[in-house]
Amino acid sequence: MLSIRKYKDSDYDNVRYVCLNSDGEALSGMGGKFLLLTYCDYYIENEPENCFVLDDDGKAVGYILCAENFDIFHEKFRTHYLPAILPLGENRHQWAINSIFLHEKYKEEYPAHLHVDLLPDYQRQGWGTKLMSALFEQLRKKGVSGIMLTAGISNESGKNFYRKHGFTEMETHITDVAFGIKL
Repeated sequence: MLSIRKYKDSDYDNVRYVCLNSDGEALSGMGGKFLLLTYCDYYIENEPENCFVLDDDGKAVGYILCAENFDIFHEKFRTHYLPAILPLGENRHQWAINSIFLHEKYKEEYPAHLHVDLLPDYQRQGWGTKLMSALFEQLRKKGVSGIMLTAGISNESGKNFYRKHGFTEMETHITDVAFGIKL
């Protein structure tokens, strides 16, 4: 049976698997390590209370991961995760730095940011919406004023998903589009 629940430490490997396989093609090697360091590991290692999973019979098959305060995220990401990305290549390191730029620019109005992914067999069934609802409820209870995210310029389905959920397009920068929503 499928359900949305809070992340548990036992979900660690499955959440990382989803991160690497949500586009339908498994990423491995340096590309996979980059994805995990940039878009997954910080959240489940530092803010598991702000992470929710789609559970299929005890196995995480989708997730929404969130950092609720940009300044706290930035300090830990800069000191722990960016140095681990540098050996993966200057281009990847610069990409990770660029991914932070838009978040920092809007941190006062939108202090939180998120990443959401589902394995292909669970996409387009309303589970992304349910994951967002669970996270938004949690952040509202904590008094978080807004949340943002970035989507790749060519990611039309992702951009449409965020617009459908009330996110406003704020800016296009290099390869990403920034979206925000007030809570």
